[in-house]
Amino acid sequence: MKYRSRSEIITKVLEISMTGATKAGVMGKAHISYEQVDGYLDFLQEQNLICESGKRFYRITEKGIKFLSRSYELNELMFLPKSGPVSKA
Repeated sequence: MKYRSRSEIITKVLEISMTGATKAGVMGKAHISYEQVDGYLDFLQEQNLICESGKRFYRITEKGIKFLSRSYELNELMFLPKSGPVSKA
């Protein structure tokens, strides 16, 4: 598996939590270890991007949805198809 940045993993965890997920579900779908999932879930809760609904069931918050949307926009900007040099008119 290729190296993934922290932001890529955060994006994946937020995507998984769109429909709600347990810690084990996040671990498996995001392909991260138990220690990593604990750290990411704690961080995302501190930032109010996800919340725990019920016992150990995680869902994305409204703020998390906005973050995820902006993450997609940024990704699109970073990976635009390369065209020739931009001319200054």
